[in-house]
Amino acid sequence: MSPNVAVWNTGGIELPDHGQDASSIPLFKALRPPYNLTKQNNSVATTAIGRGNMKRIRIALLGAAALLATATAVMAQTYPSRQVTIINPFTAGSVSDLLARILAEKLGGVWKQNVIVENKPGIAGTIAVANANPDGYTLMSGSNGHTIISSLNKDLPIDPVKSFAGITQIASVPVVLIVANNVPANSQKELIALAKEKPGTLNFTSAGPASSNYLAGELFKQTAKIDIVHVPFRGTPEQLTSLMRGDSQMSLAFLGNALPFIKDGKVKALSIATEKRSPSLPDIPTVAEAGLPDYHYDSWFGFMAPAGTPKPILKKVSEDIATVLQLPDVQARLQTIGAVAVTNTPEQFDAIIRADVDRYSKMLKAAGIEPK
Repeated sequence: MSPNVAVWNTGGIELPDHGQDASSIPLFKALRPPYNLTKQNNSVATTAIGRGNMKRIRIALLGAAALLATATAVMAQTYPSRQVTIINPFTAGSVSDLLARILAEKLGGVWKQNVIVENKPGIAGTIAVANANPDGYTLMSGSNGHTIISSLNKDLPIDPVKSFAGITQIASVPVVLIVANNVPANSQKELIALAKEKPGTLNFTSAGPASSNYLAGELFKQTAKIDIVHVPFRGTPEQLTSLMRGDSQMSLAFLGNALPFIKDGKVKALSIATEKRSPSLPDIPTVAEAGLPDYHYDSWFGFMAPAGTPKPILKKVSEDIATVLQLPDVQARLQTIGAVAVTNTPEQFDAIIRADVDRYSKMLKAAGIEPK
């Protein structure tokens, strides 16, 4: 028992004392007097409760636990019984937004309920999910950028692990190293050489400080040992527009977003962060082939819920998403944005989030990046 914490000793069951008389505790109202209870403070001896009442307490506690378990199971069976909202903490047109809308449409059909996507860009959207009622009716479509929110934001009122419950990963989307046409580099090696020749003069763009392609760019910077400046934008469309105009120099952008502009010659592709070359860009080498074999990056996307959401509901949503992701038309739509379906259990996803929080927080500390 914790020091300086008073409890009611019920002969083997400790109940927290909030300063009330025993007779005011609902559990004991059903017991006939005498209650025969005394407070226990640290190691102070107590009077044991009467055997008859002790038996009633245990039965009451077991009954309450059974009722709670039954109610939770029933809730999962009938879930959802009303509209479900998926909050996307990125702008419209982002990969996270596109994935959320593909799944919302299909889940709505499976559940026979409206499933809507609400864009709330930035940390405000993430906080809104953390503070939502943990009943399964508010979900979040996020990326692995979620794992660095506490590393970038000072005095954050939420925690990327403790404030959320993982549901499942939904996709992995490769990133491609692209540069503006006015950058005098036509290969990854030439770009790295240029950055080393002129430290601090090149910049890399992202869809925001806690975005997946920010992580990709920061990891590239550290692996290549170059000094380049991060320029965050409000979202993916804005960062790509900047590159096409030549206002910024480089980005590790999502393949699905960048591919049309690569094909049209509006930006140059130098390498792709995949194990093998992409069928969409067979002439573009992998980052490893182009000279950085130690660069490993998985840009995952997934669904989360507020911490405390009942496990049966998390399990149901995870399983329903896995079913939807196997549909041929969903697979085809994922391919158009360069995404590969990935699914796992809530427990497996929680473990991935914890591991990435640890990995990327160390990476940012090594880069000298402090929460602001």
